[in-house]
Amino acid sequence: MAISTAPAAPPTRPTPAAPAEARRRRPGRLQGSRWIAVAFAAPLVIYLLAFYAYPLIRSIDLSVHDYTVRAFVQGNAEFVGFDNYVTVLTSPLFGQALANTAVFVVASLVFQYAIGLALAVFFRNSFRLSGVLRALFLVPWLLPLIISGSTWAWMLNSDNGVVNSFLQAFGLGQINWLTSPDTSMLAVVIANIWLGIPFNLVILYSGLQNIPTDVYEAASLDGAGAWRQFWSVTFPLLRPVSAITLLLGLVYTLKVVDIIWIMTKGGPADSTTTLAIWSYREAFGTGQPDLSPAAAVGNILIVIALIFGFVYLRTQRRQEMS
Repeated sequence: MAISTAPAAPPTRPTPAAPAEARRRRPGRLQGSRWIAVAFAAPLVIYLLAFYAYPLIRSIDLSVHDYTVRAFVQGNAEFVGFDNYVTVLTSPLFGQALANTAVFVVASLVFQYAIGLALAVFFRNSFRLSGVLRALFLVPWLLPLIISGSTWAWMLNSDNGVVNSFLQAFGLGQINWLTSPDTSMLAVVIANIWLGIPFNLVILYSGLQNIPTDVYEAASLDGAGAWRQFWSVTFPLLRPVSAITLLLGLVYTLKVVDIIWIMTKGGPADSTTTLAIWSYREAFGTGQPDLSPAAAVGNILIVIALIFGFVYLRTQRRQEMS
């Protein structure tokens, strides 16, 4: 039988057309993925431009022109540069409004955070009806602010308020909560603390759920009691959540208008006039809108909030690098 001695066929090699075709397809795929990314980002960009960038630019435009109601309608306001800012900063009311803002913000944040943290630690260990109680603590957060402010104004009424009736039942004298410059700031701070506790409770409680239970078990084996566990375990591990909670609370409290306006309208004798109340009153509260100074005060508030925001970002960056 004859044996074929023909040489074996060499192995086939890929033709150079395949890599060339892949290279031609790759830019098309990249371009398609870019259009997909743009499509996903477009709604967010439009939202930021429409509800953040444009109002900010409009506010700056208002503050550097002399806008009256007539000029606002006709669009022929006179350009005055920084005159409105000079007027605001040199006003006798600016120092008092700034001090009132500092007192209102600091007192609200301290007590909102302290009470919210205490409640979050209390609810960390689940018990019967804990879910129901947590839901009840959210009620102040869910109520419309006009209802909350009106309720507090009624409760703190000097003549027939529930709080004074309770104090008089124990032999204490009547307190003019909303009509005395000595107690009006305390009244609006108490109301704002009540409104802000649910927010702190929710955020801090969520942060506590992310702390491993093994850490507490190890601390307990080392002989740490409940107080030592809080200061050595809970509080340090909750620091990032606490920082963002305080920052958000600061930004929110700086711009609080509704609760103060409903309860005192910034009075008596400007004792509760914060920068936000001053801006609102100049624009809408007098019947004769003075829009340009109101915008200047509002922009000063924005700058203050931005400063604290940058401080927070810088602090976070340092902690991440260390």
